[in-house]
Amino acid sequence: MDIRYVHSLFLKCNSVSIDTRKIEANSFFVAIKGDNFDANTFAKEALDKGASYVIIDNKEYYIDDRTILVHDSLVALQELAKFHRSFLKLPIIALTGSNGKTTTKELINVVLSEKFKTKATIGNLNNHIGVPLTLLSFDEQTEIGIVEMGANHKKEIAFLCEIAQPDYGYITNFGKAHLEGFGGIKGVIEGKSEMYHYLSNNEKLVFVNLEDPIQVEKTASIKSFSFGVNKIGANVNINKIEADPFVVISYSQVRISTHLIGLYNANNINAAIAMGTFFGVEELAIKQALESYVPENNRSQLMTIRTNEIILDAYNANPSSMKVAIENFILLDKKNKIVFLGDMFELGEESLMEHKGIVDLLINENDIACYFIGKDFYQNKKARANFFFFESFDAFSASIKNEKFEKNMILIKGSRGMALERTLEFIK
Repeated sequence: MDIRYVHSLFLKCNSVSIDTRKIEANSFFVAIKGDNFDANTFAKEALDKGASYVIIDNKEYYIDDRTILVHDSLVALQELAKFHRSFLKLPIIALTGSNGKTTTKELINVVLSEKFKTKATIGNLNNHIGVPLTLLSFDEQTEIGIVEMGANHKKEIAFLCEIAQPDYGYITNFGKAHLEGFGGIKGVIEGKSEMYHYLSNNEKLVFVNLEDPIQVEKTASIKSFSFGVNKIGANVNINKIEADPFVVISYSQVRISTHLIGLYNANNINAAIAMGTFFGVEELAIKQALESYVPENNRSQLMTIRTNEIILDAYNANPSSMKVAIENFILLDKKNKIVFLGDMFELGEESLMEHKGIVDLLINENDIACYFIGKDFYQNKKARANFFFFESFDAFSASIKNEKFEKNMILIKGSRGMALERTLEFIK
């Protein structure tokens, strides 16, 4: 594949796509095989729907000179993205971490867009396909690119850094996520820290949260810009954090009242403040940006249904994020509290133990009605008056379908596969 030639064709197009259902006029289609389909078979459909060029890796589906035949379409997508990144030469911020990646990315984007033309990862397109698509969405008008990177095994962050070649990096935290793929918390730390290795080896800069001792240790020899709460030596010093339930941050001469819930979101906000400061965004503009941001997509959303207040945090869950969400919920000065908690996935051999830890966390909270949903929670069931265990969502829904929920404070959290936003139907 002549990458320069392919890139010259890509530059003539308006967008890139891997899904014929989302083809736009003058788009660039890349046929990537899935587990259950061969996207090469959709090449003609993509052209018929308006794509200007298609990349395929099966010569049987060659159509005409609008077809680019390569050895491997996925590799071609990644190489094209890497070349495009070098072609643009724009500064790129990369971020990863166990919890809070997407929220932090959104906050950084709204802050930096006060001063720059920014583009960021859409949704959570943060893997070996999503990162290349994100890079290819950047253009010559983009002044700063923000790239979220996800991983569920070692070497993945290192690979994504080689494609995106970030100038700046930030790791939100090191938590108990994807333990099965990483082989435990030690593997999580090693895997996420691959970003630090890239930044260090290429003499780039890392943003460091001084509240996190692992970050401090791992970045000791890397050029950095730091933030913390009343930390001596921090480049950005946060004076005060409040959360009841919305997070309020005070720093310098500014008080920022956000629409984000829980102390666990404070570090996400503080990271955006630090990056805004580093890139010269004025304090009042940072305040305006953060106060305008409203979370969506089931991420720490506060909503009211009839007389119930609901914290909907059902996008995903792991032991670290569930623990801090519950701890924050316990601290809220509210009556009639209920938690709907769903199983946490991809924990491997540690799954039952980690689910037991969550159950034990609530063992003395007699004033909270606790609904545990899923096989792993069910295997940790305990006989307590305020504990209710269900092996499946169907069993849960059958049990509560006739209940009336009135004047409650409710937390809903579970892994994506549990789709616990379905519980809203029983609260209405």
